[in-house]
Amino acid sequence: MTDTTGADAVIASLDLQPHLEGGFYRRTFESDHHPMVDTQYGPRYLMTSIYYLLTKDSPTGYFHLNRSDIVHYYHLGDAIRYSLIFPDGTLKTVVMGSDLSTGHCLQLHVPGGVWKASRLIDGLAGYGLISEAVSPGFEYADMELGHRRTLSEQFPEHSALFETLAQH
Repeated sequence: MTDTTGADAVIASLDLQPHLEGGFYRRTFESDHHPMVDTQYGPRYLMTSIYYLLTKDSPTGYFHLNRSDIVHYYHLGDAIRYSLIFPDGTLKTVVMGSDLSTGHCLQLHVPGGVWKASRLIDGLAGYGLISEAVSPGFEYADMELGHRRTLSEQFPEHSALFETLAQH
């Protein structure tokens, strides 16, 4: 019998592909009916949106920084813990999930210029699905992947966090 509810079913149903920062994704929207937005890095769509999935086999979205603002929307599955490091070194931890009585949130705004990592919290589903809306629209040229050594030099107070949530 085929599992129609697990991570593999979600990946197949939504046609998701592996993401370089971890997890799976697919771009679902780009505002191509509006003029492009001029940024100091070149023209960008006004907004783009993706599905993003973490699974028990790919549970980590490694630290990365985007120039654009991002709003995350929780959909289903297990909760996801976000670690945000602001330019001044302040660490903020937020859990996106469906249990509002324990402080989970359904939406999360991450300003451009903030380092972000995510980790699936163990649960029954074995996956967590969100969407992200990015404005100005996402371009790989606007994203920087974090590396353990570099991030530890910049934010030594968070070195232990980088051991599990940053790439080598």
